[in-house]
Amino acid sequence: MSGKYPPLTCVDVKRILRALGFSPRPGKGTSHEQWVKDTETGLLKVTVDCPKAPFSQTLIGSMHRQAGVSKAEFYAALDR
Repeated sequence: MSGKYPPLTCVDVKRILRALGFSPRPGKGTSHEQWVKDTETGLLKVTVDCPKAPFSQTLIGSMHRQAGVSKAEFYAALDR
């Protein structure tokens, strides 16, 4: 499972989101976690559903778009 964009675990995604400046919202009793970041243009919100990990490229695509970054930037944040 190597390659330029391998599947990501829940821990990986949380590390990426923290590196990008996101913080978790308090839980609502569901498996979906909300990670938020205030920006000049408004609030960015990323939904993370850890039971779906390792995440498919479809879900990773959704998360990086919600975070407002490219897929390359999303993966690069894992190395920060």
